[in-house]
Amino acid sequence: MTDATDETTTGDDASHVVTAFLRNRGEVLLLGRSGEVGTYAGQWGGVSGFAEDDPDRQVRVEIAEETGLADAVTLVRSARPVRFEDADLGREWVVHPYLFDCDSREVALSEEHIDYAWVPPTAMVDRETVPKLWAAYERVAPTVRSIAADGDHGAAYLSIRALEVLRDRAGLLVRERQEAETAESDAEWDELAELARRLLEARPSMAVLRNRVNRAMAEADEGSAPAVLESALAGIDRALEADDEAATAVSEHVEGTVATLSRSGTVLEALRTGEPSRVYVAESRPACEGVDVAEKLADDLPVTIHTDAAVAHVLASEDVDCVLVGADTVLPDGRVVNKTGTRALALAAAREEVPVYAVAATDKVSTREAVNLESGSREAVYDGDAPLDVLNPTFDVTPVDCVDGIVTERGTLSSAGIGEVAAELRNLEGWASGE
Repeated sequence: MTDATDETTTGDDASHVVTAFLRNRGEVLLLGRSGEVGTYAGQWGGVSGFAEDDPDRQVRVEIAEETGLADAVTLVRSARPVRFEDADLGREWVVHPYLFDCDSREVALSEEHIDYAWVPPTAMVDRETVPKLWAAYERVAPTVRSIAADGDHGAAYLSIRALEVLRDRAGLLVRERQEAETAESDAEWDELAELARRLLEARPSMAVLRNRVNRAMAEADEGSAPAVLESALAGIDRALEADDEAATAVSEHVEGTVATLSRSGTVLEALRTGEPSRVYVAESRPACEGVDVAEKLADDLPVTIHTDAAVAHVLASEDVDCVLVGADTVLPDGRVVNKTGTRALALAAAREEVPVYAVAATDKVSTREAVNLESGSREAVYDGDAPLDVLNPTFDVTPVDCVDGIVTERGTLSSAGIGEVAAELRNLEGWASGE
């Protein structure tokens, strides 16, 4: 962090600072400030520093200097600043908040900090923090709206964000009631139940989000904010473990040459832990998520990126041992809903007698027979002036007979096994009707 004596401001008399929240596995990084900083020594904060000229540039400088994690972070969002006055210091602050996803927890502290902790964000309200730290976090925290609008991440990722929304609100309700020294009320449960319903409506096609929110509410059997907080925290841990175990289970199939497409975190982890000799990745237009996967694997594995239209040619001309894909949703009869192109890849693999495996945690099994497929923007396909109809489906459905196995944290499941999971998950839906 730049010392106060070196500070420059951005056009007013207030002190402009950046604060970054690094998120890993549902928790954020807090740093304990040392005596080397000019203000708020001994208190907890995020990664922070004076904004100088360009907050977007400076925040990455601070992450590098204070944590050594610059190469491990990906920007999720920034938000409008939090402005406040510290009367004791006679100083006005403008805090520019940022949220980053972080691939590592290996923090290298600078002299400005004496300790660090990865904690659920709700832990901020129980610690002595720099002023307005929670307010800054709330500006960049996941919301129903951000989940509904997110077109960059998969269903499993967004299901964790949904649980974080429940966790954060429940934790704040608990804290507010403790400070007010009031008794629990039905209003808390009613508010959280309404929030859960809004989360379910945000992405109705994502079974995993629906199942994980339903489980959190169903397991909050006391019908209170503390119970929802506990079940949401447990749900995040359970979900992350299930995704990890599914990746481990499928890694036994990751031998020889593997073909894949799109961006599944579970598939990516399986490829990293398995022993493929080469990976062929379809680029997955229009967002080209496959390119991101290829780049992440390229330092460790031989990787070939190719166009979506070339999948049949690649399978016919290259020595591919298996196809490995993720699943946005698994229907009760075993059909797989995933990024558009999965069906074509599976059909081409069946023609070439190449086995196809879909990997997904059991929470991705839908309780519904109906399919609600999302579509992308018209402009991603055609932005000209001709009077054309445009189709841009972002998901398709792969038939059961084109998938050799659905690999989950429980192992490889048959269609009958998938049906049994669907029945289990239906039992979680009764909370909404009071059953």
